[in-house]
Amino acid sequence: MDFTSALCEQFSLQAWQVDHVIQLLDEGNTIPFIARYRKEAHGALDDQLLREISERLDYLRGLEKRREEVRALIDTAGALTEELSSALDRAATLAELEDLYRPYRPKRKTRASVAREKGLQPLADAIFAQECGGEYPIDMAERFVDPEKGVDTPEDALQGAQDIIAEYLSDDAGIRKRLRVIAMSQGILETKAANPDEDSVYAQYYEFQEPVARIAGHRVLAIDRGEREGFLKVSLSLAIDKAMNIVHSVALKGNSPCEEAVREAAADAYTRLIFPSIEREVRAALTETAAEQAIKVFSVNLRHLLMQPPVKGRVAMGLDPGYRTGCKVAVVDATGRVLDTAVVYPTHSQAKVEEAKKTVSALIRKHGVRVIAIGNGTASKETELFTAGVIQELGGGVSYMVVSEAGASVYSASKLAAEEFPEYDLTLRSAVSIARRLQDPLAELVKIDPKAIGVGQYQHDMPKKRLDEALGGVVEDCVNTVGVDLNTASPSLLSHVAGVSAAVSKNIVAYREENGAFTSRSELKKVAKLGPKAFEQCAGFLRVAESKNPLDNTAVHPESYPAAKKLLELCGFSAKDIAPGKLAGLQEKVAQAGEEETAAQIGVGVPTLRDIVTELQRPGRDPRDELPAPLLRTDVLDMKDLKPGMELNGTVRNVIDFGAFVDIGVHQDGLVHISQICDKYIKHPGEVLKVGDIVRVWVLSVDVEKKRIALTMRKDKAPSTASGA
Repeated sequence: MDFTSALCEQFSLQAWQVDHVIQLLDEGNTIPFIARYRKEAHGALDDQLLREISERLDYLRGLEKRREEVRALIDTAGALTEELSSALDRAATLAELEDLYRPYRPKRKTRASVAREKGLQPLADAIFAQECGGEYPIDMAERFVDPEKGVDTPEDALQGAQDIIAEYLSDDAGIRKRLRVIAMSQGILETKAANPDEDSVYAQYYEFQEPVARIAGHRVLAIDRGEREGFLKVSLSLAIDKAMNIVHSVALKGNSPCEEAVREAAADAYTRLIFPSIEREVRAALTETAAEQAIKVFSVNLRHLLMQPPVKGRVAMGLDPGYRTGCKVAVVDATGRVLDTAVVYPTHSQAKVEEAKKTVSALIRKHGVRVIAIGNGTASKETELFTAGVIQELGGGVSYMVVSEAGASVYSASKLAAEEFPEYDLTLRSAVSIARRLQDPLAELVKIDPKAIGVGQYQHDMPKKRLDEALGGVVEDCVNTVGVDLNTASPSLLSHVAGVSAAVSKNIVAYREENGAFTSRSELKKVAKLGPKAFEQCAGFLRVAESKNPLDNTAVHPESYPAAKKLLELCGFSAKDIAPGKLAGLQEKVAQAGEEETAAQIGVGVPTLRDIVTELQRPGRDPRDELPAPLLRTDVLDMKDLKPGMELNGTVRNVIDFGAFVDIGVHQDGLVHISQICDKYIKHPGEVLKVGDIVRVWVLSVDVEKKRIALTMRKDKAPSTASGA
């Protein structure tokens, strides 16, 4: 197979781009390294597209490997013909390959194999030939009666022959391909209740049908789960006349005494063998497509969550709410180092509440706390009300934000947390994690299995390997986009840097603890098991603010240091000028001299030149700082305070196929249905919204009992009795 041509066609790329990407991947380069430091080779493709190309290349190579395996197996069976070999070459999917291999695949005992053992293959061939003017099948069958072989009557022989014909038709690749196409385009997915009298969350699917071609992925996943849990019975329906026309086009060969017998065999082939198989394939294809869509949504949401702007330079307090065991408190400094911990009981007696206020107020004053992160779990609402009261009594100066604590308990009970905080119990570790999530979401969330973070849909139903690969890729891309401080990063964070394995990340930290802070990027070469290839891949993504070489605190790769220094000299600057605000005129000077001419002079391509200019002007740049800051609050609303038409600001917490959940500060997220997001048609909410967006919404309806809030982002849809808030 010509992999380059196939990838060019699918991704609308030029051959030189694809060839270079394949070469770079085969040389063992990581996606972040290729995306950032080999832009000239592939035309500045982004990391997401490069990952898609890599995944598709793996699929095509797997397809090619299987093609040759199938060809060899058929050849070994002595059945390989030029026509079949050509058909194998044309097969574009694994399903088509397996269809072609089906007739030659070793089978378990079947009705057809039993009939062959009884010597009925010649009878089946004679009947299927359907010669005009020939004998009737029952007359032909009389010659095959043999009680010793278990063929007692002509009817037994005829039935065996029809079983062979049915299997032959079932194995026909052309029939299966055509039926698969019409099943996907014209089939209807139908669901019924396994027990109509039993209520469940799947009640909407108790009498449900929708064309296969139009059914939404989230409905497919809901139906699959309902079937697994025993609430639903699911089937596929397909117009029998259209399906049988396809089978008959291969099975029937004109007017013959044998036509009726073949017609019966064709009907048996379809109902007993072909359709159940096609139904399974269609269901599997729907699930696979839905899963891929869900994984894509999860990946996008995770990317935006990880790239949330950090709340830098402030002492933070983390509150892990709870009833019986109290609210766990942790104060961390601007770098995330734990300063203090406590346990308070703001949901107990009035005396305990007053005591809690004194404790929290004292910690805020003692350590200069400016932001408070509150976990959104059990007792979160009460803790939020308590916090708002404390802030009011302090006279302001402190703000808070409710953060998702999804995965915090998983992290606090992990071996990693025990190593990081051996002196604290599980609950206090969780409070520390919650505080750090506000300070630096990326650095803290990478410690947790992405599936536990809670920004997807049906993530626990996804193929584990595929989900892990996709989410792992997102984490890797985010970490390398932001960059990592070599002297403060945890092993968890370092392990996601391109080219750094889990073992090497621990070696980096061990070297740091033994020898003190790194003073340059080049010192990385002294770390055990970090060889030249790993250094090449990771160096550009690691920052050393303490280095004497200011380039070590930028995303300029060490291989481009000579080019960066030459650029500075050409423009009348020196390395001492690499500081915020000192190289403001660099871009203009490059533009005046011409980008292509300047790039040629310093020995790099134009994309690399542009990256160098950007980094020199803003050393230590964090791309997250360019995003809108998180929405911090000082007061709190209750769900009962909400009225239809009320206008509020909120933060998008999750984007799913049918809408988005928005935190409006009442503990219960509201749903903005896809139809309420904007006044134009959109296929998916992700076209307009992303996790972390600050949006203006209006309340459509509130159901306090069911804890449901319906919101709209369309002012024209807000109830006319609006009252501002």
